Amino acid sequence: MSEKTIENYGKSFLVLILPISFLIVFVVNTWKILLLFLLLLMGFNLWQQYRWEKWCEQVNPLFYQLIRANQGKITPIDLALKGNFSGNEAKRYLEGKAKEFGASVLDAESESPSYYFITASILGDILDSSDSVEKLPSRPVTTEARSLLAPPPPTPQQEKKQEEAKPESLPEATDEATHEKPQKPLEEQLVFGSLIQSELAKRLGVYSSTVYKRRNDPDFSEWCRSRDPDGIAWSYSRKSREFFPIEE
Repeated sequence: MSEKTIENYGKSFLVLILPISFLIVFVVNTWKILLLFLLLLMGFNLWQQYRWEKWCEQVNPLFYQLIRANQGKITPIDLALKGNFSGNEAKRYLEGKAKEFGASVLDAESESPSYYFITASILGDILDSSDSVEKLPSRPVTTEARSLLAPPPPTPQQEKKQEEAKPESLPEATDEATHEKPQKPLEEQLVFGSLIQSELAKRLGVYSSTVYKRRNDPDFSEWCRSRDPDGIAWSYSRKSREFFPIEE
């Protein structure tokens, strides 16, 4: 190893050792100040957490009141308007409650998401009227399947016996025997002029819980129109807890 190489290694070592030495000297001389600063920072964080918990305890009664009034659905703007505080505080509060109670969040990436908190009474309403309405799509019977299901052709002797046993005249088949029953029109489905939650869910082809979550949304009518087989918009009545078609 040449002297030039050794000299280069020595310079590189000095470049590393000098900053480390200055850092050690600085920590030794100022460790009391650094420790005091660290303790102050920890104390400030604990004080902030304590204030937040006390503030949440004051907001809890308002939160439970809105949950009962809105049947489990709440948004940050609802809480902010009711409590007269900032939207960021309301959103932070609801995010904590959503983690605590396992609430479902709709439009979580938007600035104003909707939180759904399921209580015992709300869960009972959903279970009473919920049933799976998704069905497998019907598949047409192929010609191969028809050939397998069709009976074998009769022999000449069997045809002769059938001709002899055949009566002179047979009544014509009615339309009910040759045609499937048509689907009931909307007027017959609306026996009482409205539909309950499970009936509307079947008509729209969704789960009853989906209708329950969206029934108070501002765009609920347009959402129903896009899924209704007849393009009918529906509205929800909180008083009767039923769904009525919107006449255009």
